[in-house]
Amino acid sequence: MDNLKNLIHLFVTVFLSTFAWLLVNPTIADVTMEAICPGKYECSLAIYLTGLQQAIAGVGSVVLTPLIGKLSDAYGRKVLLTIPLTLGSLPLVILAVNRTSTSFYVYFALKTLASMISDGGLICLSLGYLADNVSEGKRVSAFGLLSGVVSAGTVCGTLAARLLPPTQIFQVAAVVSVVAAVYMRVFLQETRTPHHVNALEQPILKPGTEANETDNGTMKKTEDTKGSFLRDLVQMLRSSTTLSLATAISFFNGLSEAGVQAFLMYYLKARFQFGKDQFADIWLITYIGATLSNMLLMPVLGPILGEETLLSIGLFAGFLNMLFYSIAWTPWVPYASALLGTFLFLASPSIRCIISKQVGPCEQGIAQGCMLSVASLANAVSPLAFSPLSALFLSDEAPFNFPGFSILCLGLSWLIGFILSIMIKIAPHFSRDRNKVCTLA
Repeated sequence: MDNLKNLIHLFVTVFLSTFAWLLVNPTIADVTMEAICPGKYECSLAIYLTGLQQAIAGVGSVVLTPLIGKLSDAYGRKVLLTIPLTLGSLPLVILAVNRTSTSFYVYFALKTLASMISDGGLICLSLGYLADNVSEGKRVSAFGLLSGVVSAGTVCGTLAARLLPPTQIFQVAAVVSVVAAVYMRVFLQETRTPHHVNALEQPILKPGTEANETDNGTMKKTEDTKGSFLRDLVQMLRSSTTLSLATAISFFNGLSEAGVQAFLMYYLKARFQFGKDQFADIWLITYIGATLSNMLLMPVLGPILGEETLLSIGLFAGFLNMLFYSIAWTPWVPYASALLGTFLFLASPSIRCIISKQVGPCEQGIAQGCMLSVASLANAVSPLAFSPLSALFLSDEAPFNFPGFSILCLGLSWLIGFILSIMIKIAPHFSRDRNKVCTLA
């Protein structure tokens, strides 16, 4: 019963934070264009600036997300959850107070820094919390429910953005993000498993120490040589072929997801002059489908088909989605293509479940952090690869008339992930720490 209450509090926290962060998504393209290129429907500078933000945030997340995950393995998920929830609210507060060009650039800088921790940190710690409280046989359903909660938060945030006037969107988002942080601190209970210690009794970072096993199976701090953190990551990736394949798929999946977030709205704005309301409608269709698939299809089909099959279905749906977007010949095509979101969003929770089953209880945080770090690396690479391509094919200097060429390239990344997913064969991997107690002495 206590575990159920904890999971409910976790889901409420994730829902509120996602609602706040995604509430601004349909309008951020208009805000960016208004600040940088007022009165225009196409602006290469806005595309490059958005890509730069994602690239910098992605590079930071590559290092910080695994570190947050590893620290949470030792010091508990709740303590570390405070950090991304607090940092994620700061950029929203800036534009809630003022929406001048100067405020936008302050928001841009804070959002870039906050995203290094918030974007991957919230999901990483939530996955670790679920792994602490849910048995392996039920994790595919639990991870699907978590993704469903994220999608539901996105749906509600997008619907609110559709109904609220632009002047109030950032104010509401700022208030809800603060409420999410306060709710988590008040109601969420730390999981008192043997591999967590009281964070108030231990320093979070202590140079020159690492955890080693004692005779009774517990972990104690001893003097460490440099680079133990990087060794953990390398050993994690080399410990299992399945884990390596899942991590590679995570990269290609992240490459496409980052591109969709960065460029799809600018493509639709240039192609069909879409604005906030049209973007909100498309995100609503997409994430309603995602909510249904994660909260209904995945818990039902996961135990029957297996997470590797659901992964393949999701990745191939992503390829088809981008293919239809890229060749859209009339404004109704993007709306029809958005329906594929019902299956597209099966991919991410399936990857997370596969990775979770490949490691032991002492490694859940760092394993999910490693996976999200790879996705963050994709967030950094995607703008560098696709920003120039997108800007070129939306300009008058395009080598051939195909405005959606960069969108098609994003789909090909999902297609590569699909091919790799066919090679995955799930077999339980007995981690070196699966049966150990991880308490720091």
